[in-house]
Amino acid sequence: MSFKDFSLDPALLRGISDLGFTDPTPIQVAALPEALAGRDVLAAAMTGSGKTAAFVLPVLQRLKSHGGGGVTRALVLTPTRELAAQVREHVVMLGRHTNVRSAAVFGGVKQGPQERALRSGVDVVIATPGRLLDHIGQGSARFDRLEILVLDEADRMLDMGFLPDIRRILAKLPVKRQTMMFSATLPQPIVQLSRAMLTNPARINVERQAAPATGVTHAVLPVPERLKASLLVELFRRDEVRTALVFTRTKHRANRLALHLGKAGIACDRIHGNRSQPQREAALSAFKRGQLRVLVATDLASRGIDLVDLPHVINFDVPAQVDDYIHRVGRTARAEATGNAMTLATPGDEQAIAAIEHVVGRRIPRRTLEGFNYADMPAGNLEVPIAERIAAIRAQKAGERTRARANAERRSRTGTPSRNGGGGAGSRPAAGAGYGAGAHRRSSNQRRGSGR
Repeated sequence: MSFKDFSLDPALLRGISDLGFTDPTPIQVAALPEALAGRDVLAAAMTGSGKTAAFVLPVLQRLKSHGGGGVTRALVLTPTRELAAQVREHVVMLGRHTNVRSAAVFGGVKQGPQERALRSGVDVVIATPGRLLDHIGQGSARFDRLEILVLDEADRMLDMGFLPDIRRILAKLPVKRQTMMFSATLPQPIVQLSRAMLTNPARINVERQAAPATGVTHAVLPVPERLKASLLVELFRRDEVRTALVFTRTKHRANRLALHLGKAGIACDRIHGNRSQPQREAALSAFKRGQLRVLVATDLASRGIDLVDLPHVINFDVPAQVDDYIHRVGRTARAEATGNAMTLATPGDEQAIAAIEHVVGRRIPRRTLEGFNYADMPAGNLEVPIAERIAAIRAQKAGERTRARANAERRSRTGTPSRNGGGGAGSRPAAGAGYGAGAHRRSSNQRRGSGR
């Protein structure tokens, strides 16, 4: 079967060809006919299965050209900034031979260009819920003539506590519309939400149990907690692993691990919610270009990371939820390729490993690194005690307050008015891009720690 069999517009077929897509993936074969026919869709699709094109192509087919008049006709909701940027990239690339205009709307960047793009009128808005609600509240985003709504990674949006925000957004949308929900897993809350949102939907892979991509080779490396960082360094020094996406359970551990790897001479950077959007984009871009051997990430920040030919995913920390393991290892073996998933497991992780093995359907092989000293007692500790971290934060805040008082006193002496934010050039202000500048404030998305 080819994309020509779906009777897509010739302009879209050109975009598909430009991207090098040849044969549609199974989720595309199943979802495209239903979505193109205008039906609501509820689909379970694993990471890397091609689900983004499965909803972007029907959106573009329906819109075909820029409607003008400041009317937004399609809305895609995603849980993280990275995923919003990735979806917009698909919209731009697949629709490059059409006149469809789009904007990405998310936190971590300033709002000015996003607001201007929304007010000028774009056909497709790709947004995280919190920042979108900010724009709706300010009157810059209106959806009274919306035709299509897509919820991407719906399970993760519920995990991140976005359900109240989603309900608030739904109240602003026309009841008569086409709605599509795509999710890696279909827990009961997602099924319940789909019943409220969808009308007689086409159900695709609904009975499918969560499972990693079939091309992944799994391995567990048992190791004491104190030696995990040393073992990871040794894997890279011996070229057992050339390049990898490495997952930690917290932002703090991501920072500490990246620092540890850097001191060991291993080029690396990290992605998590405390980093600005330009920092996250720069780190991901450097990793894609091969300038870094390691990209350290937390689970929520990993959503939307789209990497081609990534050979290794390493779980520095075993995830607490099996679904997070599926999403992590789904960064490799994408689009029917192959990859390796390695998990550094301490004796206390055995119960979590057993749950992962249940999903994988077999016992994961254990392996040790020959010649590595598993009895070593390294100096220092990757994890800084919480008391020390709190003390450092308090000292930093005290310094900021002191500087603020000094600045206020200096302004009062000179009569200089205080500045209150604003301005600056956007990071990627392509037409209707939705990246960039304007007054920055914490959105409800950020208050929840989106993109942890």
